[in-house]
Amino acid sequence: MNSKYIIFILGFSAALISCGGAPEPNSINCSPSGMEKVLPTFSSEAERQAFIDKCKSGEEK
Repeated sequence: MNSKYIIFILGFSAALISCGGAPEPNSINCSPSGMEKVLPTFSSEAERQAFIDKCKSGEEK
């Protein structure tokens, strides 16, 4: 393999891996089963609490 292809594959893989972001608070993620799956993905308690607060503010509308 050419070194250009290896560099391309590594760069493309890194781009795909970094595409994942924080989950959006929506009706699916804010449901009890959705929260069970989403909350462990946050790295800090502050991020978890912010997500929960956004879910609660969405329920009030």
